[in-house]
Amino acid sequence: MGSPPGLAGRWRRLFAGVLDWIIVNVVSAAFNWTSWDYVWNAQRGAWDRFPVEHTFVVSLLAFLYFWLFHAFWNGQTLGKRLFGIRVVQENGVKLGVGQAAVRQAVATVLEWLCCIGLLLDLGWILFDPRKQALHDKAARTVVVNA
Repeated sequence: MGSPPGLAGRWRRLFAGVLDWIIVNVVSAAFNWTSWDYVWNAQRGAWDRFPVEHTFVVSLLAFLYFWLFHAFWNGQTLGKRLFGIRVVQENGVKLGVGQAAVRQAVATVLEWLCCIGLLLDLGWILFDPRKQALHDKAARTVVVNA
């Protein structure tokens, strides 16, 4: 058991996260499409066409990107590696596969809560003395200098 290296700065963490989301969006663009479906509108007595977003595959790809990179690439995603930071357990030990899955599952649920969950999760970093987001607190992880 060791103590973790210095905590990563908030700005580097932000820029690493932005880069990771750009990567996820570029990779998943081919899977994010809109199709049209029809539903009966009883008031009009006619069929109405409405758009259907196919975001499950994108969500799954994003979950796998963050989970697998954190679990199997020294706690780093591509963005974290470029900015010299990584995720470890609170005691400085390497992140485990299950712990990485919990961390990403909580982050995903908070992202699905739209702006409120995402802002609360990421905003928490600004006020927390250990710079932990809510998904870090749930998984008992910290982001440190690599």
